[in-house]
Amino acid sequence: MSQAFTGGGYVQSIVTGEVNEFANRYRSNAPLPVDLVLRARFNPQLNKGWFGAINNVISSITMLSIILTGAALIREREHGTIEHLLVMPVTPLEIMLSKIWSMGLVVLAASAFAIIVVVQWALAVPIQGSIWLFLLGTALLLFATTSMGIFLATVAGSMPQFGLLLILVLLPLQVLSGGTTPRESMPEIIQNIMLAAPNTHFVILAQAVLFRGAGIDVVWPQLLALLVIGAVLFAFSLRRFRKFLR
Repeated sequence: MSQAFTGGGYVQSIVTGEVNEFANRYRSNAPLPVDLVLRARFNPQLNKGWFGAINNVISSITMLSIILTGAALIREREHGTIEHLLVMPVTPLEIMLSKIWSMGLVVLAASAFAIIVVVQWALAVPIQGSIWLFLLGTALLLFATTSMGIFLATVAGSMPQFGLLLILVLLPLQVLSGGTTPRESMPEIIQNIMLAAPNTHFVILAQAVLFRGAGIDVVWPQLLALLVIGAVLFAFSLRRFRKFLR
C-alpha cells in the first residue's frame, strides 16, 4: 500500500510538472487548467493501521492453516497416535478429512473472531463488503491450505524438517501473493506462476470484498479457482498420505 501511495505521488508530480510547463509556455501566468486531487474512497485519512489490520488477518490465515495441520500430523506420528488410528476401522480418506475439518474449523472460527471482534469492533476499521462472502472464500482457502499442510507433513520427517520446509514454502507464498506488495509491480512471469497458489486468489478476493465492497458477481472467478486448486491439492495430499501410512 505504501508503495502504491508513493507511485501515486510520483504520477501526480509528473503530471503537475507537465501541466505547469504547458501553461507557462503557451498561456504565460494563467491559472493551471488541470487540478489533480487524490481522493481515497476507502480509508480517507490514509491510516496505515486500517490496511495493516486487514492484511495481517489475510496473511495469518494461510500461515496458521498450513502450520497447525502439518504440526498436528507430525506430532501424532512422533507420539505413536497414528498407529492407534490405523487399527481402527477408518480409511486414510476419513483420517485426512478429520484433520482438514478440525484444523480448518479452528482457523475459520479464529478468522471470524479476528475480522469481526478485533478489526471491526475493537479497532473500528470499516468493512466495505460482506463478511459472509469473505468467510466463504476463507473456507475454500482452508480446504486448499490444510491439504497442503498434510502434504508437507508427509514429506518432512520431523518437526525441525517441517519448520525448514515451511520457510521454503511460506515465504514465497506470502511475499508473492499480492498481500505484501502489489502483484502489478512484479514481473509478469511471476504473476502467472503465482496463479497456481491458492492464497493469491484469496488475497485478490479478500481485498476486493473488504476494501472495495465487491459482491459474488465480481469475485466468483477467485472462488472457482480456490475450489479447483483445493481439489487438486487434496488429491495429491491424499495419495501421498496413503503412502505415508504404509
